[in-house]
Amino acid sequence: MCGRFVITTPPEALRQLFGYAEQPNFPPRFNVAPTQPVPVIIIENGVRHFRLMRWGLLPAWVKDPRQFSLVINARSETLLEKPAFKNAIKRRRCLIPADGYYEWHGFENRKRPYFIHRRDGQPFGFAALSETWMGPNGEEMDTVAIVTAAASPDLAVLHHRVPVTIRPVDFDRWLDGRAYDVETAMALLIAPREGEFAWHEISTRVNRVANDDAQLLLPITDEQRAAEKPVVAKRAMPRKPAPLTGNEGQGSLF
Repeated sequence: MCGRFVITTPPEALRQLFGYAEQPNFPPRFNVAPTQPVPVIIIENGVRHFRLMRWGLLPAWVKDPRQFSLVINARSETLLEKPAFKNAIKRRRCLIPADGYYEWHGFENRKRPYFIHRRDGQPFGFAALSETWMGPNGEEMDTVAIVTAAASPDLAVLHHRVPVTIRPVDFDRWLDGRAYDVETAMALLIAPREGEFAWHEISTRVNRVANDDAQLLLPITDEQRAAEKPVVAKRAMPRKPAPLTGNEGQGSLF
């Protein structure tokens, strides 16, 4: 799955990779969390565009967001069945640029965080789905969720699910719902190839969203590990809906 991720590549380099028309400028982020605005690439009339969307998908048919669970990930196997995703997979496929993401792995009733990134150090695009929620008073909010798939054997050491990444050669096939049908898009929803990603253990400082600095990405030392209080693994509980403040949509990037 994916609950936190990282964007460190300079904006112009991301613009060149993803080929969108806008020229946004934003700082590196080392601890992007759900409900925050995130950069998203969409395609309209054959042209790629940069947008900001709230990480946490809200289908258009939801009447009260406070009663709808926070949806940050979408399982690839059930996209065509779930009401929240079956329209988005056909018409609102998008990409979220990233340089890596975090995963927490439990061992002996303890959880440790890991930073996962492409082995070659290059940025990549998460497969994602978007929806625009419209409120009773005419308010609108663009929202997004990251698609996940069953992990390849190497990444399954950390977690049985991984976010799907789309290769640059397949960007158009994923983004362009007019030119490429849903079957073509669904065929792209597989885990990264074995060996494509690498990872290392990091400090538990990443557990606090307020910590947002480059030190989060560094491999943890034996001294740091000994000094840190381990996080006890807890039984998974359903996510509660996050309150909406009205600032989660098109606003400043971070």
